Amino acid sequence: MDKLQIRNFIATRVAKEFHNGDVVNLGIGLPTAVANFIPKDIKIHLQSENGLIGLGPQPNEDDIDYDITNAGGQPVTLIEGGMYFDSSTSFGIIRGGHVDVTVLGSLQVDQTGSLANWIIPGKMVPGMGGAMDLVTGAKKVIIAMTHTNNGKPKILEKCTLPLTAKNQVNLIITEMGVMEIREGKIHLLEYNPLFTFEEIQEATQATLVIDHPIKMDMEV
Repeated sequence: MDKLQIRNFIATRVAKEFHNGDVVNLGIGLPTAVANFIPKDIKIHLQSENGLIGLGPQPNEDDIDYDITNAGGQPVTLIEGGMYFDSSTSFGIIRGGHVDVTVLGSLQVDQTGSLANWIIPGKMVPGMGGAMDLVTGAKKVIIAMTHTNNGKPKILEKCTLPLTAKNQVNLIITEMGVMEIREGKIHLLEYNPLFTFEEIQEATQATLVIDHPIKMDMEV
């Protein structure tokens, strides 16, 4: 799969985790693509920490309104009934435990459910954003990311970069599989049949628990 296929494959699989009525926050980067693959029979409320609820698919060039953007500064659409409000209200929603699912990218995730996704020491960043609030305030935390970075594992025994939060990740979805973190171990629930179990484990520093995983739907 090329980069676009990988991005769409992961985003489509993430979208299957939502249920009717969920309030869902999508982080910047790959997670923003999830909005384009929400099943038609699922009605959710997409929230952005800069003060929006009711985000729709990415706009066409003719529909772009640069006054309506997500937290990453990208133009977005609002569905009927969507609304915008100030940051204090937005973070009240997040910190108050009203977000059902947050989907974030990450630089590293480890087997304890800790994640590092906001800074690489020595490199400039615009700020930590709302990730620290989201991963501690949301009821379910999904990491949507490529399995490796230039061949180097991103799923580790222990994160080496500065942490965003400890012990908060529930699910990891990559182009290689779907993994659940529980009791300090990473369980492979689904696997991409384009890869062998050996290849998936080789690309993962942490030891995977491989009991009876099912094949991922390649038609997602």
